[in-house]
Amino acid sequence: MTSSASFDTLESLQADIAELIVRLPTLKNRQFIQQALATIVRLADTEIERLDWKILSAALADMERGFQLFYDYRHVRKVTIFGSARLAPDTPEYQMALEFARCVTKLGFMVMTGGGGGIMQAGHEGAGRENSFGLNIQLPFEQEANPFIDGDPKLIHFKYFFTRKLFLLKESDAVALFPGGFGTQDEAFECMTLSQTGKFGPVPLVLIDHPGGDYWRSWSEYIDKQLVQKGLVSPDDPSLYTVTDNLDVACDAITGFYQVYHSCRYVGDRLVIRLKTDLSDAKVEQLNAEFHDIIIQGRIEKSQALPQEAQDETVELPRLILYFNQRDLGRLYQMIAAINQMGTPSLEDVAHPERK
Repeated sequence: MTSSASFDTLESLQADIAELIVRLPTLKNRQFIQQALATIVRLADTEIERLDWKILSAALADMERGFQLFYDYRHVRKVTIFGSARLAPDTPEYQMALEFARCVTKLGFMVMTGGGGGIMQAGHEGAGRENSFGLNIQLPFEQEANPFIDGDPKLIHFKYFFTRKLFLLKESDAVALFPGGFGTQDEAFECMTLSQTGKFGPVPLVLIDHPGGDYWRSWSEYIDKQLVQKGLVSPDDPSLYTVTDNLDVACDAITGFYQVYHSCRYVGDRLVIRLKTDLSDAKVEQLNAEFHDIIIQGRIEKSQALPQEAQDETVELPRLILYFNQRDLGRLYQMIAAINQMGTPSLEDVAHPERK
């Protein structure tokens, strides 16, 4: 098909659409392409505001840039770093973020930040330009990228905060949160909410203080006193995250999460947990005994890829399948931790925890 610039004329747009319709039956993701086109057609035949169309077209353009950037890096796990843009390089929080980014990139992971200063800059400084993504935002006033990512092809500028946040979470295999203001608190609680409701992850969430710092420890005490003890969240919900001021603990929380566990998805009503290595029958029985409370019917069973997963890149990986209640996500995180303790990863998986 011709480039997006050709859409400036009706004739070229008609030609591109006609070509797409002809090719549609042969395209791998034809079902979803057809659904997207049908949505546009339905909207075009309804009365919505001009502003609605501007939002839709700009959001699609944001997503086009994001999808195209990350496609070539889809097999490398990435860590998103959130934290204050106001912290200077001589602060202990900045130095901790720098060392954390350096640590996870040595382990093979890549780093994503919002592309600005403070903790975001520390993440890119520690990771190095070759291992960094910057997801900046277009603002009425000049929003400069930090010098460690500025000018890199892996720096992209989003029009909308919601599309930017979509990619900061969609593309991440772990989230590290450092001290920050309202924005960081918003990101922390959004990550918790999305994890708690099953709309994000499972991925490791690590809340990192500098050695001796108490920003996240105090936050965790507040969560326990005001939320857990008052029954406003589940007693198991703190299992969604790790609070630490130790660099080794922070990095181990991420690599350990992917020691045996690979990923998961739903196929119909069943949760399919993909593993890097098979578990023994005795270990699966142990999981059934310990986590029967989160299963709404049947048992946790070993399986190969289901027929609906035939096109999945993980088709060769062993699986566990269960009818998860989709409510007790803290318990699911506990089960993933148990799985990671039960299996014996290969030397290749130990050496490269970053590979999807």
